[in-house]
Parts: sequence; C-alpha cells; structure tokens
Amino acid sequence: MTSSLFTIPLWIDLTAVAIGAIQGAMFAGRFTDRRFDLLGVALIGIVVGLGGGLLRDILLGGVPAALQSNWYLPVATGFALLGMLLQRLFTRLNPLIIALDAVTIGLFGVIGTTKALSNGLPEIPALFVGVVSAVGGSILRDVMLNVPIAVMHVGSLYAVAAGVGSGLLVILVLLNVQITVAAIICVIVTTVIRILAAKYGWSLPQQRAIGSWPRWRRR
Repeated sequence: MTSSLFTIPLWIDLTAVAIGAIQGAMFAGRFTDRRFDLLGVALIGIVVGLGGGLLRDILLGGVPAALQSNWYLPVATGFALLGMLLQRLFTRLNPLIIALDAVTIGLFGVIGTTKALSNGLPEIPALFVGVVSAVGGSILRDVMLNVPIAVMHVGSLYAVAAGVGSGLLVILVLLNVQITVAAIICVIVTTVIRILAAKYGWSLPQQRAIGSWPRWRRR
C-alpha cells in the first residue's frame, strides 16, 4: 500500500525541532556535576531536535531532510543555547513544554509513518519507522549522556503514545480516510495519551521475574 506524502509547512517542522532542542538543553542542565559547555549543549540540542528525523530518513534510505535545508541546524543550535540561558523560565513553563512536546511526538510520528508508506513499506514496518521518528531524538540523547533510556522507563509512555497514534494512522489510511484528516487524528490521539500519562503517572507494568508475580491462593 502507498499513501500520498503528508507534508507540513517548514515553520511547523522547525517549531518541532526548536521544542526538542530546548528540552534537550533543559535535560542536560540537570546534570550540574558534568558542567556542559556551549558546544556540548548545542550538540545535545541538535541530537534531540533532529535525531528522530535523521533516523527516519536513514531507515528509508534517503538524504535526511535536515541536510537539505539551511534552516534545521541553526534552529536546533540556537534554541538549544536559548534553552540553556533561559532554563529557569522554561522550567516554570514546564506544563506548556510537555504539551508542546506531546504534539511534537505526534507530528514526527505522522511524518515518519506517512513517509514510510509513501516509500512503499508495508504497514507494520511503516508503523515502526513512525515510532522511531517520534522518539529517536530522546533515545540518542540518553545514549550520548550515558543515562538509562527515558522511553524505556516505568512512567514514560513516549513510545506507547507514538505507537498508538501511528498505528491509528495506518488503520485510517487502510480505511481510505483522507490523509490530512487521518494525520490530525493521529496527532490529537498521541498528544492526549502523552499528556494524560504525564499528568496521572500512567505506565506499562514494571518488569518482574516470573516468580515475583502474585499468585492466586485457593481458599
């Protein structure tokens, strides 16, 4: 199955990159013992803002979109440095940042999934590409910082939200729903799941050894 390529205006794509870069800088700022310099913060911002798109385009065998425009790298670098300088302000706006981040996850999931479908990938691999596009920046960030990967933590539903939204997009496309409508629904569903998970602490069950699971006792 193929699908018409879903495109969004460049300014929206760059907004998503900027939010990711700010979050990357805020995350790095928590490690006060490591004392990152300006270059370190900029690199982390670039990785978080552009990582998902880079991984997506590598999986699809194309030249990354971030390398086909002069805007992506300066925006990621500039907003990473801005996030470092205004960390206290952005910390106060953390609920807004979480909401915008949730929308960003949905957007990257939509773009990744539809690009994969447009390149002729089957539905399941296309869903995988969408999830990687949505959470790839966070994964690369945590690998760079040598910390446990956030999307695999208890209490984090990044990948789940992206998977549900991207999976719904695939289903709607199979049902011949107009791609723009399907994309909007995907972004809304992803955003709602991520915001509710952050607000109420939703998570998948924690890993346990088989013998540690509770057993039913006969009465």
